[in-house]
Amino acid sequence: MSSFPLADAALDLRASLKQGAEELGFALTQAQSDGLMAYLQLIQKWNKVYNLTAVREPQAMLTHHVLDSLAVVAPLLRQCPDVKTLLDVGSGAGLPGIVIAICCPFIRVDCVDTVAKKAAFINQVAASLRLSNLKGLHARVEGLTQTYDVVSARAFASLRDLSAWSAAALHPQGYWMAMKGKYPEDEIAKLPIGIQVFHVEQLAVPGLDAERCIVWMKPNLAILQPAQK
Repeated sequence: MSSFPLADAALDLRASLKQGAEELGFALTQAQSDGLMAYLQLIQKWNKVYNLTAVREPQAMLTHHVLDSLAVVAPLLRQCPDVKTLLDVGSGAGLPGIVIAICCPFIRVDCVDTVAKKAAFINQVAASLRLSNLKGLHARVEGLTQTYDVVSARAFASLRDLSAWSAAALHPQGYWMAMKGKYPEDEIAKLPIGIQVFHVEQLAVPGLDAERCIVWMKPNLAILQPAQK
């Protein structure tokens, strides 16, 4: 099993993070860079106990997890400039929720997962990195009563299931931000008429030779709440 790199290797990893962020149009502050590097170390440490991810090598974790999640930050702030609350559904190791919480301290991020040890890990990260805007929730998303400006998910479920299970957690004027690989034409076709896909945004993740996109959805209020006669 690999261990987290030290000395020169850690500097190389930090340089890769900086370069990748710049390619995504995101200039990391020192605090953000430190936070993301510390998060990588925590994944590496707790993965041995909690089996958070099948990806073990630090460079691969940086590319497949951190940069893949960082790729949504600029689109999120562009699409939802007034976002204050975000729910990350099926968050697992906290992706993309923890990355968003580190890079956007003005957004309160709740990460929900049905696996207790994964919610516990997210709270461990929040405590270790002193992220007062981050919380792990051990729950089913269907049971949440609070509403959020944005509901995000990364390779969690079909668009239909995501929208159905988390509908009560989304503010009526809120957005779903679903991270997908290839353009999910079949999933979009199966959405009910009450859910509107208003934008599909292609992503290019540095160092990752795979298709990525964000499917942006919102409730179709005209259908869900027809005008009273």
